[in-house]
Amino acid sequence: MKLLLLSGLGPVWPAASSFWDSDTLSNTFFDLKAKVAPYHPGLDRRLTAQNFHYRVGNESRPVFRPRLQGEPHLTSETLCSILDGCGRDYEMFRLEDVWYEKCEPQTTNPDVIALSTTFICNRKAFNAAIEWIRARFPNAKVVVGGQYSNLKYMRLMREFPGIDFIVRGDAEIAFPMLLDALEGKADLGKVPNLVIGGPGSGEERQVTLTEFGYINVDQHPSPRFRGHRPIIPYESMRGCPFTCKFCSFPFASPEWRYKSADKICHDWASYAEANGASLIRAMDSTFTVPPKRLRELFEKLPSLGIRWEAYTRANVINTPDVVSGLEASHCTTLSIGFESMSNNSLKYMNKKVTAEQNRRANELLADSAVDFRGSFIIGYPGENVEDYEMTQRFLVNEYARHFMLSVFSLTDETMPVWNDAELYKLEVFDKNDPDSDWRHIGMDTSTARALHRRTLREVRWKNDRAVAVMWQLAYQLPILPALGLRENYRAEKLFERLAFAPVDFADDPARVRAMSESFIQELGQLGVFLTSEPLQAVAS
Repeated sequence: MKLLLLSGLGPVWPAASSFWDSDTLSNTFFDLKAKVAPYHPGLDRRLTAQNFHYRVGNESRPVFRPRLQGEPHLTSETLCSILDGCGRDYEMFRLEDVWYEKCEPQTTNPDVIALSTTFICNRKAFNAAIEWIRARFPNAKVVVGGQYSNLKYMRLMREFPGIDFIVRGDAEIAFPMLLDALEGKADLGKVPNLVIGGPGSGEERQVTLTEFGYINVDQHPSPRFRGHRPIIPYESMRGCPFTCKFCSFPFASPEWRYKSADKICHDWASYAEANGASLIRAMDSTFTVPPKRLRELFEKLPSLGIRWEAYTRANVINTPDVVSGLEASHCTTLSIGFESMSNNSLKYMNKKVTAEQNRRANELLADSAVDFRGSFIIGYPGENVEDYEMTQRFLVNEYARHFMLSVFSLTDETMPVWNDAELYKLEVFDKNDPDSDWRHIGMDTSTARALHRRTLREVRWKNDRAVAVMWQLAYQLPILPALGLRENYRAEKLFERLAFAPVDFADDPARVRAMSESFIQELGQLGVFLTSEPLQAVAS
C-alpha cells in the first residue's frame, strides 16, 4: 500500500493574524512579503533583518536566523509514531506545502491519503486541502481525522463525497486497523471510531458509524521519535476540563483524560536517553492541571534535569511557592491565556479566571527565571471599548515579557461562541472567510483593528518590559543566544522600535534619525552591528 500522510499547521489569514506574515509589519524591515527592502530614513539606507549580525568572539553570525525547519510538530509526530509502530511505509507531507504549493510529494499514485485536520479550523481551509488532493490524486482513498473532522464528521461526509473515511477521536487503534481492512486483513465494520462514507450525496449519502471508544492515555505507549531530537513535543492529556467559548477543543474530545506524573517523568527520561532530548514542549491546552499532578511533578522533575515549556492558566500561578516549583523543576517558558483584563469580557468568554488572577500571575512571574508569553483578545463578542481599555492600560503600564495581541476572528467556525450570536447580535459578513469583517453589540472589526494598532504603538514606546510577538515566529529565539533573558528582551524591544520609528513618526524625520542612532548605539553594546552592503545589494 502506498500511503501519503498530510499533516501540519493550518493556513494563516493575514488580516486575522498578529504574527509575522500579517499586515502589521508592512513598511518595516521585518516585512517578509516585501519584494524590495524598505528604505529606512533614520539610517539613510535600505534595510532588511538580514543586515543585522552579532559577534561571538571573532565570529560574525546573523541575528535573525530562520526558524528551524526540523522542529517537530506534535500531531505529525504522533501519526508517524502510529504508522511506524505498525510497520507501515509512508510519506509525511507537510500541510504548509499544501497551502503554499512550494513543492510536491514524492509519492506517485498513492492508494490512501490521510489528512489531519487538527489545525484546520474552517471550511475554507478544509476545502482547499480536499481540492489539492483531488487535483493530484483523484483515485486515492481519502481518510480524514483530527479536531475539525471530529466536530463535523457527518456534515463533511455529506458535503464532500470524495471523503471515504473519517476517524473520530483517538486514532492509535483505529487507523492501523483501517489500513489493514483496506488490504483485506481486517473487518471494516470492527474498526473502532470510524465513519464510513457510502453511496449517494448530500443528505442522501449513506453514512455508517462504528463503535466509539477512548484509549487510556496513561497506559497506552507514548509516541516514539526517530533519531536525535533535542526538542520533543509532548501531549500529557486529551480533552480539556474547561469550556472557554472561543475554543472548540473540549468538544472535539469530550472525555478529559490525563497521564500521571510517573508516566510523564518516565516518558521524558526515555526521550532524553533515546533521542538526546533536552527540552520538552508540553502542547496541552493547560499542562498545569490537575493541581495534585502538578505538585507531584514539582517533586519528581528537579532530579530529571530536563527543561520544559507548557501552556497554563493564570489562576494556577497564585503563590510564590508555585513559581519556585516551576523554577526548581526546570520550567523555562509558560504560555498564558490572559485574554482580557475586563471581568466582563472574561465572563463572556466563560474563562473562569478573573482580571485580578491575571494581574497576580504577571506580578509573580515578572521577576522570576521563568519566561512567559501572554495572549490577549480585542473585540470578543460582547466586549465594548470601555472593557478593552482595561486590557490596554494593563499592557501599557503593568505587563512584562512577551505578549500576543489578536483581533477577535471567527477563524474557527466550530467555536461555542456561535451559540451566543443572537445574545450579542454577532454578525459575520462572510462565514467562509476567516478575514471577514464582523460586528456585535460592543464593537466592530474596524474599531478592534484601530485599537490593535493603538495598543501596539503605545506599548512599543511606553513600556520597556513588554515586547509584542509579531515578527518573532519566523526566527530562532533567543536572537542573541550568548546573552541572558533580559538582554534578549532589550534587544527585541530595540529592534521593534528601530523598525517602527519611520512608521510611527513619519512626520518627524529629525526625531527618527536621532532615535535610530540611539537604538543602533545601544544594540552595539549588545554586540550587534549592521553590515555595510550598498543599497543595490540590499535591494536585490
